[in-house]
Amino acid sequence: VGMGPLKSYRVDPHSFIDNMKLSLALFPAVLAVSAHAFAPAFVVNRAVAGVGAGGWNGLSMSASATEAESSAAAAATKSSEADILVRAARGEVVERTPVWLMRQAGRYMAEFREYSNKYPFRQRSETPSMATELSLQCHRAYGMDGIIMFSDILTPLPTLGIEFDVIKGTGPVISTEIRTEADVAALADPATVNFDEDLPFIREILGTLAKEAEQAETSLIGFVGSPFTLAAYTIEGKSSKACLPTKMLMMADETGESKCMTQFLDKLAIMIGRYACHQIDCGAQVIQVFESWAHQLSPAGFEQFAKPAAQKAIRIIKEAHPDVPVIYFANGGSAYLELQRDMGCDMIAIDWSVDMAEARKILGPDIPISGNIDPTILFGTKEQIEQAVRDCIDKAGGPGKHLMNLGHGVMQGTPEEAVGWLVDECKRYKGKDA
Repeated sequence: VGMGPLKSYRVDPHSFIDNMKLSLALFPAVLAVSAHAFAPAFVVNRAVAGVGAGGWNGLSMSASATEAESSAAAAATKSSEADILVRAARGEVVERTPVWLMRQAGRYMAEFREYSNKYPFRQRSETPSMATELSLQCHRAYGMDGIIMFSDILTPLPTLGIEFDVIKGTGPVISTEIRTEADVAALADPATVNFDEDLPFIREILGTLAKEAEQAETSLIGFVGSPFTLAAYTIEGKSSKACLPTKMLMMADETGESKCMTQFLDKLAIMIGRYACHQIDCGAQVIQVFESWAHQLSPAGFEQFAKPAAQKAIRIIKEAHPDVPVIYFANGGSAYLELQRDMGCDMIAIDWSVDMAEARKILGPDIPISGNIDPTILFGTKEQIEQAVRDCIDKAGGPGKHLMNLGHGVMQGTPEEAVGWLVDECKRYKGKDA
């Protein structure tokens, strides 16, 4: 064709089609499927195609029509992933590994610190406009597959008459004392708590976030603290290294000296189960139950106290909302992972102290799993972060076989771009054999 040596060019499908002039009379079927028939990138041999220096003369196609079809295809793909996190949490094999991060709405973001440096925690978490903004910042920046409400596991405690605050530099401080059966009896009846009256901000926050999630074509995650964790926090009054007062109540319960612990756990289980149901009624599509103090428990302590209470809370949720997936996360509970197979939830989230492949082996192939990259890897290089993502996905069974998360929350001081690298690689990775 007078072009000299044969050459091959790598061409974007849209620019290729935009320049094609295809005879409608000869190739109507090609026209109908052209926008979908070509791969994302392909090779065109100009000489074989019979194209000379004058370009793609003699072929006709509307650029605007092609752009419309391409936009529709992209929208369909995005829309199909709108509930990918929910489907994965139910245990379905999905088209790629979805990702969200514990504490994704957190102080590692400069934008978040503009609020946390100025307003106290409860004002931020209980003012709908602030809580909504803080929930959305990370999703706007990184595009995780879920938005999680900015709140705290202690938020529902005042519904029972347990008062708390979160002090900057100290953490949660609980002023209500629980030491005896009489103290537990004095608490409100968890079966009659009206969450709209006691926590009116929750419905407004989740209602707004549900609309935002729908518009962004993503999922909305709610969460609660597990009964043992809330009981221990209350009994200790603040963070604790040894958790001695709590364990003394557990031992007194074993001997029959006092049933304060089991009675307290039962009240908390009812309240937490109902609070999770309230979040679902307000728009949450997934619930994660946080056993944040699982590291304080021996396997026997977990099985005797924490597990039955958590199972009761989860049972309340699932009986009311059987189609809403519930994830159970026992931070520091990997030492007794085998005891978590029958929690009654849809998915088990694991911390970073256990290898993902080993966790898969312990839990078995039929229990959906979430996790579990070490949060400190986010202080590493881009290559280290991406490799950690690939390793985690491969050990979980491959792309689409689990729900990606860290094995704990995003740490303060984490470089912001590192979070983006993790999310992007999780969405990009197609498997080691791809």
